[in-house]
Amino acid sequence: MGREGPGEHRADGRDPQRAAHDPHRHLDQGRGLHPGGRGGDVPEQPAADHLSAVQNPTSRAEATPADVLRWSDGRALVATGSPFEPVTHDGIRHTIAQSNNALIFPGLGLGVAACGATRITPGMIAAASQALASLVNAWRPGAPLLPGIGELRLVSATVAIEVAKQAAVEGVADRPLTDPVQQVYERMWQPRYPEVEAI
Repeated sequence: MGREGPGEHRADGRDPQRAAHDPHRHLDQGRGLHPGGRGGDVPEQPAADHLSAVQNPTSRAEATPADVLRWSDGRALVATGSPFEPVTHDGIRHTIAQSNNALIFPGLGLGVAACGATRITPGMIAAASQALASLVNAWRPGAPLLPGIGELRLVSATVAIEVAKQAAVEGVADRPLTDPVQQVYERMWQPRYPEVEAI
């Protein structure tokens, strides 16, 4: 992706200023902004419903959570690929969620294994997403959009249960779960190691 300066056009003929004013754009996917800010030439409240800025490595992030919250006057819902510290905007402390596929895939695989699903269906993937969403505090201002990576075992178990249930509903589970919580727990890897005695 190119690194255009203010007023310079992208290969598609659009510059950042014009792109931000496009009323038909709903996804702003890595526009090639300069790390550290927009240089003041892009409006504070861009038209995009979804801004997906390049963030790796963090030191070269095209937009930080603080930037996005400032541009949107605190209205943006922010999740990032890289970890960021909380941001306080207008008196509200925003905990920044890290959007990581580890929040879905382990639980999806665990649910498939637990019920012996013969395939993964769109409905099972939707169930996984809904299970993840159910763990989010949607009422507290500034709450993260996703659970933290530190809650991964709880997240995986919750996702797995809903995936297995959906597999049974769709008839693709060879072993429908009769006690989902217990059966999923029994399938989870436990960090237990035998004691080793020095001889």
